[in-house]
Amino acid sequence: MAKALLGYVGGPDPRLLAEMRRLQQRVQDLESELLRMQAQNDALAVASREESLLSSIDVPHAEPAMA
Repeated sequence: MAKALLGYVGGPDPRLLAEMRRLQQRVQDLESELLRMQAQNDALAVASREESLLSSIDVPHAEPAMA
C-alpha cells in the first residue's frame, strides 16, 4: 500500500527519468558555456591590460614630414 501511495507501482516513471536526463544534459551544457565565457573574459581582460599599457607610454607627437 505504501508503494501505491508514493507512486512507485510499476517501477520508475520513464517521463521522470527522461526529464532527469534532459536536466543533467542542460546542466552540462551550461557548465560548458560558463567555461567558454570565462576563457573569453580572461582573454578580453588580458587584451584590455595590454591596450592600457600601450596607451600609457608617452610617445612624443611626430611632426608631419611635409609642411
